[in-house]
Amino acid sequence: MKAHVEIMLTHTNMTRFTTRVVRMARRCQNIPMTQEREVLTWNDFGIASRELASAVWDSGFEPEIIVCVARGGLIPAGAMGYALDLKSLLVLNVEFYTGIGTTLLDPRLVDPVPDNHGMTGKRILIVDDVADSGRTLEFVHGICSQYTDQIKVAVLYEKPRTVLKCDYVWKKTDQWISFPWSELPPVTGATNSEA
Repeated sequence: MKAHVEIMLTHTNMTRFTTRVVRMARRCQNIPMTQEREVLTWNDFGIASRELASAVWDSGFEPEIIVCVARGGLIPAGAMGYALDLKSLLVLNVEFYTGIGTTLLDPRLVDPVPDNHGMTGKRILIVDDVADSGRTLEFVHGICSQYTDQIKVAVLYEKPRTVLKCDYVWKKTDQWISFPWSELPPVTGATNSEA
């Protein structure tokens, strides 16, 4: 009886896994399979965030606040906060990309919008996962520049077409990037428009 239960659980888990893979494949049908991707693993992310934080520190810039560009910049900003021993993080929820290669007309802040006055006169490090078009970072830079002129930008990846050249870049690429935190579809069954 015990062996039978274990087989049933294994079959159930396999069915759930297969269902997830099928759902994921359906969601990816609009992505050409020939499109090469830059794949960042969790291990590579650990190395990248340390090297990026070291580049900031070695440059002599000592940020007082890290401004995270949510959602993509949340995990890199947290890792850099630890690496730079900096606890002061401010999150700006910005919406611009609505899917793979599709955007709103302009970036916009999404609630909750924080009180940004804490940035006044501070050294700010804006952190995001990628400078693709650069328009989101340009938008966030504009917000920060209302409070200080001591602003630097750090990203894991920078693409050649970006309108805002970043101060600190781990890697330059022109490929679509698969990040470990957005590679799989949400557990809710919804489509992850950024994967």
